[in-house]
Amino acid sequence: MTPPTAQVIDRAAAAKPAANTLAIADCDVHVVPGDQRRELFPFLEKRWQDYMATYGLRPRQGFAGGPAYPKGQPDAARRDAYPPGGKPGSSLSFMREHHLDPLNVQMAVLNPLRTGQGMQNLEFGSAFCRAMNDWQIAEWTSKEPRVKGSVVVAYEDTPAAVAEIEARAGDPNFVQVLLLSRSAEPFGQKRYWPIFEAAAANGFPVGIHAFGYGGAPVTGGGWPSYYLEEMIGHAQCQQALLMSLCMEGVFERYPDLKIVLVEAGFAWLPSLCWRMDRLWERMRDEIPHVKRPPSEYVREQVWLTTQPMEEPEFKPHLLDVVKWIGWDRLLFATDYPHWDFDHPDHALQVRVTEEQQTKFFLQNALDLYKPQPVG
Repeated sequence: MTPPTAQVIDRAAAAKPAANTLAIADCDVHVVPGDQRRELFPFLEKRWQDYMATYGLRPRQGFAGGPAYPKGQPDAARRDAYPPGGKPGSSLSFMREHHLDPLNVQMAVLNPLRTGQGMQNLEFGSAFCRAMNDWQIAEWTSKEPRVKGSVVVAYEDTPAAVAEIEARAGDPNFVQVLLLSRSAEPFGQKRYWPIFEAAAANGFPVGIHAFGYGGAPVTGGGWPSYYLEEMIGHAQCQQALLMSLCMEGVFERYPDLKIVLVEAGFAWLPSLCWRMDRLWERMRDEIPHVKRPPSEYVREQVWLTTQPMEEPEFKPHLLDVVKWIGWDRLLFATDYPHWDFDHPDHALQVRVTEEQQTKFFLQNALDLYKPQPVG
């Protein structure tokens, strides 16, 4: 139980400062080309320029026109996140003024949208991912030292994904490899192992962001009826892939691998680990390659971003969850510029120590990603 001294912060009664004074790292910032043809074509071979103009982006799902469910509003974005005449997440100057400066962001990890991951045409998807990585450098990381990119890879094309990771190794423009959670098969299966091996060998954490185009629904029981179910289902999907990584022995095989689960909350982690440990004790003869209780691998090799921030009815329960996970395992994230954005003023609704606050908002991310200056 949480000590009775835990204090709940009344955010409604607290005065909001004009600007955030707490230094933060934002580990989930979404960017997108404002004009794909103008911004991405310079990084695509003529063959793929023609292909994209003729056939477009066709994901591995039955909804060729976009996601299975409509967003709450266009681009799933905050109404105030649209730069003049542009798309949310398409303007660095607007992001500086609207997000980086007022929130005192010391490091922002980019997770680009519409990347080419999960495309039907794997060769085109790989070329598009390479172009997205070049675009991140040209439009973002080379122009703003606080911004760091993610190496976008077409993870269904394992050899191409490995080649892209190795091509970006040692490049200070990037701090992680980016996958999406809804893959064609569970990520623990052998077809994906070379991706994890390459990331670990080259010092990249692997961020696995909610969503994706694997061709299957987000739930284990078919397509849900409502967008609300889709949003909640991201946590189910992350639980399934984490279980796969544990039970297939990925963490045992690659002890230097670091996994970051992005945009699926975190309060579900203790109960999942309790169940995995209990059943591993009873059925471990089926998976002799898993040498230790799954929770031990999770505690050593898994981090989670905080957004969407958990808000239990009894606020101090949040401290119990974080204590089990570890204050050094959570990475603050806002999900900018999306509508379910978490402002740092409202993220922790309980009082914590200065050390815990610093880890939560900044130091954990710096320790994990170890950002280096460009140039």
